Amino acid sequence: MSNSGAALYLADLDTTCRFLRLPQFFSTCMSFSLVADMGIHRGYVGNWFMSIWCFCCAVTLIVLTVELRRFPSEFPFFWYLSNTYACYTALFCLSASIIYSLTYVQFLPYGPHRDRAIAVTAFSCIASVFYAMEVVKMWERCKIYKTSCYVLTVPGLLKVLETFMAGIIFAFISNTSLYLHQPALEWCVAVYSICFIPAALAILLNLEQWEYRLPGPFPLFQLVLSLLSILLYISALVLWLLYQFNKEFGGHPQRSSDEDCKDELAYDMCAWDQRLAVAILTAANLLVYVTELGYWACQVSVETKALPRVS
Repeated sequence: MSNSGAALYLADLDTTCRFLRLPQFFSTCMSFSLVADMGIHRGYVGNWFMSIWCFCCAVTLIVLTVELRRFPSEFPFFWYLSNTYACYTALFCLSASIIYSLTYVQFLPYGPHRDRAIAVTAFSCIASVFYAMEVVKMWERCKIYKTSCYVLTVPGLLKVLETFMAGIIFAFISNTSLYLHQPALEWCVAVYSICFIPAALAILLNLEQWEYRLPGPFPLFQLVLSLLSILLYISALVLWLLYQFNKEFGGHPQRSSDEDCKDELAYDMCAWDQRLAVAILTAANLLVYVTELGYWACQVSVETKALPRVS
């Protein structure tokens, strides 16, 4: 970011604080408070997402305080961290709204607890909208003030999606009983970790354009990395589906065939539900990597054509 661009950017932060930070804080605070007040009726899913809304609420308050006290000028990377946080939080609140309603709200009996859970979902959706609005406004500012932010570019957003979905997968496979009994499933967990690390590093490398310190061209490096990630994710998807849902490999093709799901409350995600969620997220993240491969292939092709020809 240039000095003039940074000055204009920081001068415009008050508007963001006034029109976006406060609704973000209020919405996440309401979601957290309503779930916390449900007591024992919130279930495992409610506890999980309550921690997410609590984290978003706390961090948003910290960001708001920093911006109102004009501290961003003392922290050169604050603008980058703020944009990255907004991208991730918009995805977290949106996914929390969807999963919470599908696995919890619809199974609650009609009454005050169901009404409260519906209100929680509504506030979470509102929060995701305000965080998404912040991402859009940041992107517009980057164009107006001629500044740059990696997470607001196409490859940056793809990296955010890759790391976000990998993070959700890690949350589901925190139940080690899903994979410790089978080496093939342990390989799947290793794939998720192996692919997550370089994706997260790519975001960090672009913090101060550190990608230019790599020994080779950054697009070519990302192209090879995307191809390797695709191959690894294909192997993980095939093995996960075979060993989790194919009866011949010890899997459970139907939810009713899984003993762990028979004694569970309807609004709690049993082992079979978690297996299915990991399979869906693996397939979705594979599509993101394929999209990224296409993007970097185009970039490498353009750079190759721009090279001077030797007669």
